[in-house]
Amino acid sequence: MRQTSDSCLDIWMDREALAEAMIPVVGRLYRENNVVTSIHGRDLTNKSTMDILKAHRFARRINKEELLPEETSPLLKVLAQLRLGPATIDIARLNQKFKEEGDGASLEEFLRGELAAIVGQYGGHNRTGIDVILYGFGRIGRLLARLLIERAGGGYGLRLRAIVVRRGSENDLSKRASLLRRDSVHGPFEGTIRVNQDTNTITANGVQVQVIYSDNPASIDYTAYGITNALVVDNTGRWRDAEGLSQHLRSKGVARVLLTAPGKGSLKNIVHGINHGSIEDTDRIVSAASCTTNAITPVLKAINDRFGVVHGHVETVHSFTNDQNLIDNFHNGDRRGRSAALNMVITETGAAKAVAKALPELLGKLTGSAIRVPTPDVSLAILNLSLENGTTKEEVNSYLREMSLHSDLRDQIDYIDSPEVVSTDFVGSRRTGIVDGLATVSTDRSLILYVWYDNEFGYSCQVVRIAEEMSGINRPAFPAEDLVRENLPVLATQGSI
Repeated sequence: MRQTSDSCLDIWMDREALAEAMIPVVGRLYRENNVVTSIHGRDLTNKSTMDILKAHRFARRINKEELLPEETSPLLKVLAQLRLGPATIDIARLNQKFKEEGDGASLEEFLRGELAAIVGQYGGHNRTGIDVILYGFGRIGRLLARLLIERAGGGYGLRLRAIVVRRGSENDLSKRASLLRRDSVHGPFEGTIRVNQDTNTITANGVQVQVIYSDNPASIDYTAYGITNALVVDNTGRWRDAEGLSQHLRSKGVARVLLTAPGKGSLKNIVHGINHGSIEDTDRIVSAASCTTNAITPVLKAINDRFGVVHGHVETVHSFTNDQNLIDNFHNGDRRGRSAALNMVITETGAAKAVAKALPELLGKLTGSAIRVPTPDVSLAILNLSLENGTTKEEVNSYLREMSLHSDLRDQIDYIDSPEVVSTDFVGSRRTGIVDGLATVSTDRSLILYVWYDNEFGYSCQVVRIAEEMSGINRPAFPAEDLVRENLPVLATQGSI
């Protein structure tokens, strides 16, 4: 029966009310229990009513039907009563599992069984955060600050304690706070920011951050600010080898260092989701590689695991960055002296070769180049690959869609098949690479993939994941098993997924 306009609006308002009621429940679970809730990987923490409804709507991409707040609202209410310990809980997958495997049990009985490992564990963990210092406060530094403040919760995880910069002017502190508050690409900061000139601190959403002025990474006494065993995230790019970055370790209060650029020499270049398991307790300095390496490596691994990569070329259409000139002027790099705002600029990229540092099986198989274009954010990697095993556009797209939903790479790979998306649609994406399925070209063993990526925010999310890994912050995930997998074609040489 066709709905009337009034009944349609009534249904919407009822669901809007349910979503509004979820916000404080989600917030309490996060702040008090250290529980992160999501819908098919879409985090619900600190989200608006519309964001929550859109996350429910997104579920139709997985289960062919929209997830209703009428289903998830009672589930959240029960979760709030179970005195849970730290965890990440996907309420969409949990709800689906209940419908398929509940076997007549009540919702509470099912959840108590499914979450038995964390039920009643509230208060069984210490409120001990890991101190984080941002050395540098540029594009990546400010996005990292936003992410760390957003994830502050009850203070159990990474805790942003200090920012180190060189003083730029007498009103430097106010200017730094203003740049955190407003961003031309990523929009306004979600929350409140206060500046205290007397103590040189910025307080954002209750997180007090000490601003330290220094140009010597080896001479800062962080313990004077109550900071100990800290992780320094160097986002200046000034030092990229172990010798230069080890200067941080000579400052009091520093335990480890994470570089937000490709590391040189023997430094481990980590792409979370690929080789983060290689981080050892003895690793004092680690690199988070580059934004492009983080964008393409997960997709390349997925393709190589199933079809085998013989060789390939990576072309990145990359937004301009701060190291280019706004208008023509001298630059040490070839062509980069020409106006970034007016030109497409052919340049080099080390991303293709750097893939092998995280994925050794592709050593010597990839070449790469880049074109800088007049856009401020979001880039596009074009992967032109020769495969060991032939495939079709339909098969490879179905496989990559599955990987984006139900694999260990679902935090890194996303998939979209809309005919209307353009680059700005991916600003703020938390996945490092988004496969554009409609653009895929496949002819037997020749494959071309188009992978969008927010070279600022998506990369920053990867940096935070590595920081959590280095700090030992790992919440158990529920439900433990994925539920729905499409019947994908199986390659005889590769076996099942």
